Amino acid sequence: MTYPLKTPLLALAATTLPVAALAQDSTPAAVPAEVGFILTTLLFLIGGFLVFFMAAGFAMLEAGLVRSKNVTMQLTKNMGLFGLACIFYYLIGFNLMYPGDAWIVPNVIGAISPTALDAVGLAAADADLSYASVGSDFFFQLMFCAATASIVSGALAERVKLWPFLIFVVILTAVIYPVQASWKWGAGFLDQAGFLDFAGSTVVHSVGGWAALTGAIILGPRIGKYRNGRVSPMLGSNLTLATLGTFILWLGWFGFNGGSQLAMGTVGDVADVSRIFVNTNAAAAGGVVTALILTQILYKKPDLTMILNGALAGLVSITAEPLTPSIGAATLIGAMGGVIVVIVVPLLDKFRIDDVVGAIPVHLVAGIWGTIAVVFTNNEASLGAQLYGIITVAIFVIVTSAVVWFILKAVMGIRVSQEAEVTGLDMSELGMEAYPEFTQN
Repeated sequence: MTYPLKTPLLALAATTLPVAALAQDSTPAAVPAEVGFILTTLLFLIGGFLVFFMAAGFAMLEAGLVRSKNVTMQLTKNMGLFGLACIFYYLIGFNLMYPGDAWIVPNVIGAISPTALDAVGLAAADADLSYASVGSDFFFQLMFCAATASIVSGALAERVKLWPFLIFVVILTAVIYPVQASWKWGAGFLDQAGFLDFAGSTVVHSVGGWAALTGAIILGPRIGKYRNGRVSPMLGSNLTLATLGTFILWLGWFGFNGGSQLAMGTVGDVADVSRIFVNTNAAAAGGVVTALILTQILYKKPDLTMILNGALAGLVSITAEPLTPSIGAATLIGAMGGVIVVIVVPLLDKFRIDDVVGAIPVHLVAGIWGTIAVVFTNNEASLGAQLYGIITVAIFVIVTSAVVWFILKAVMGIRVSQEAEVTGLDMSELGMEAYPEFTQN
C-alpha cells in the first residue's frame, strides 16, 4: 500500500481498452488515465469493504474464544474500537501517515489535520489520474488501521477495563499506527532503505501484536490461569462462532492483500490481483493442514482452536509478499505459520503471558516470519532491510505502547477488580449478558 508520495503505480498509457468502447468526444490521450483512475478507485472500494467485513470476523472469533460471561464485553470493545478508529484516523491518522518523514521535525502541526476528500463531482481535469480518489484510498487505509486495533482486543480479553482500552485504541489509531506506517507506506526511511511489506505483515499485524504483547505483560494473566506451575485451560464459549469468524477473516483477506496491488488499470494489474488471491488462499490452507497434522501428532487429537489460528497465521505469513511466490511456495509459507501457532501458544504459557485468543502467535510471530520470508520469493528483498524494518517497528511500538499503558494504569487503572473478573465483565462492567438463558461458565 502507498500514496502518491511513494512511487508511480500505474503504467496507464499501456492500457489496451479500445477507444471505440468509450464516449465519442473523449480524446485518446485522456481515456486510459481516466479508466485507470476509475478501476483503481473501484479496487480500493471493493477491497475496503472486504477488509471492513474482517471487523465482523474479529468480533465473532473473539466472542467464540472468550468465556460466556465476557462475550458482551468483547462485542462492545469491537464496536467501540471500530468507531473510534474511523473518527481518529480521519481527524489525525490519515494525513499523519502520508507525508513521509517530513512531519517528524519541521511539519508536525501541518501533518496533524483532518482528511479532506475530493470535490463533489470531481472533474477529470482536476483529478490526479495517476492514482485513485482520495475517498477510496482513505476508506481502504482506514480498514487496515482498524484491523490493527482489533488484534489488541482479543489478547487482553476478560480482564481489561473498557474505557482505558478504548483510550489506548484512540492513541494507537491516531498516532502509533500512522507514524510507523508512514515510514514504509508514506515513502519514509524504511521504504528508502529497501524494506518490503506488500500488505502489512509488519506494518499492520506485528504492530497489533507488539501492542498486544506489551499490554498483556503489563496487565498480567487472568485469575486462575496459572496455578502451581500449571496452566488451567479456560475454554471458549462458542467454537461455532469462532469458526465463522475465521472464515469471515479468510474472506476479508482477499481484499486485504488483493487491494494492496494498488492498481487495476492494466491487464498485468488484474492478473496480479488474481495471483494474489490464489496465493493468499493457498497460504491459509497450508496453515490449516499443518496445524491439523501437528496437533494430531502432539496431542493425539486435532485441536480446533489451533487449526483456526493456523489458518490466520498462514494468512498473516503471506501478507508481506502475496504476489511473487508460486502456489507451492505460498502454501509452504502459510504452513510455517501453522507451525508457529502450535509452538508459540504453549511457549507463551511457559512465560505466563496470557493471550486469550492467540493473537500474539498469529499476528506478531507469524508477522515476523512473513516479513522475513519475503527474501525467499522476491529478488528485490534483502534480509538486512527486512530485519531493520522489523526491529525498528518493534522498538517504536513497544516503547510507545508501554508508555501509554503505564500512564493509563497510573491514572485510571487498566484492570478490572478481582470480583468483577470472577463475576464476568458482562455483568460487572456492562450489566447485560450475551447468553442470559444459560449459566455462565
